[in-house]
Amino acid sequence: MLQKKLLAGGKVEVTFRMPPLDDVVELYLCGDFSGWQVKGIPFILEQDGTWAARLELDAGKSYRFRYHDNQGRWMNDREADGYVPNDFGSEDSVLDLTMAAEKPAKAKTKKAAAPKEGPGKPKKRNR
Repeated sequence: MLQKKLLAGGKVEVTFRMPPLDDVVELYLCGDFSGWQVKGIPFILEQDGTWAARLELDAGKSYRFRYHDNQGRWMNDREADGYVPNDFGSEDSVLDLTMAAEKPAKAKTKKAAAPKEGPGKPKKRNR
């Protein structure tokens, strides 16, 4: 599962999560952002058995990634933004941060209306 949080300076904090995995004692995040090192970015095992890793990445880009465990297995994220074929006959997960580069539209502000005459309000006088 991917969680994205837009930060200042054109960055996005991305949290990668994997459910508990049998026989896995080490899990690594590998991808474009880590030079595809097999022991890339280590996941942390949370108390509920979920694996989590957080990265700050540049908005406006897409990144390929996969997970690698201590058993030598490669895994994709089931909730990735997409999948693309790789040179090894399988697919890489895709993290798409291109939309994160777009600035949110500014809300239009309404000018306060002039108070209308009514009880307790002075009437305008012509001079």
